[in-house]
Amino acid sequence: MAKKKVLITGSSGLIGGIVHRGLADKYDISGVDIRPADGITTRIADMRDLDAIQPAFEGVDAVVDLAAIVQQDSTWDDVYTNNLPATYNTFEAARRAGVKRVVFASSNHAAGMWEFDPPYKHIVVGEYEGLDSKTLRRVTVDMPVRPDGPYGIGKTFGEATGRHYSDQYGISVLCMRIGTVNPEGRPTTVRQFATILTHPDLVHLVDRCISAPDSVRFGIVYGISNNTWRFWDIEGARKLIGYEPQDDGEQWR
Repeated sequence: MAKKKVLITGSSGLIGGIVHRGLADKYDISGVDIRPADGITTRIADMRDLDAIQPAFEGVDAVVDLAAIVQQDSTWDDVYTNNLPATYNTFEAARRAGVKRVVFASSNHAAGMWEFDPPYKHIVVGEYEGLDSKTLRRVTVDMPVRPDGPYGIGKTFGEATGRHYSDQYGISVLCMRIGTVNPEGRPTTVRQFATILTHPDLVHLVDRCISAPDSVRFGIVYGISNNTWRFWDIEGARKLIGYEPQDDGEQWR
């Protein structure tokens, strides 16, 4: 059986590199970015230019959309002029090319203001006294979006755009609210003991999103490892796409 053809937008970034190296044996992977990505064929184009990126989408089975300025403190001008058009163009190019599935890299920052409420505000600074990680009420994707800045607003735009393209055009869309992915692949701050998504678990998450049944028309899942002090829900991801993360930030405590 021929391998599925998967296009990664923003393929030269940190997450793009982790994903294409981790899934190179399973999928036929290509990329589109403003700079080449090591190890895969990359179309050099600006995601804000729909005509320029369109050829990269032709004949593709699934798209993993990572193209964005990823700094949490991005200004509204950065999000408005770069992230919003790049995200919209991904879905529109996928529609024009007949792509069956788009996996959108959303972010925990789409609901980041929950972290300012107890008990989450205590967990992010390592104040665990009086809390039970086993009975903690976790933030689910059914709870209201609460973006914590322009970057998070851009990610909620992407989730809404994905919902529209799923409902209107029948594209299967999965949105990953990714936690912390860093070069080290392990916690480097107190908050990250709760929020880390290790490299192996990231690869597994993307794989499950790509290979989920066609019957999954739209979904939002939190992408974090099986961290003891996680305050985002991953049960929904287990049920929807079979996500089974293996790592726990506590192994580096």
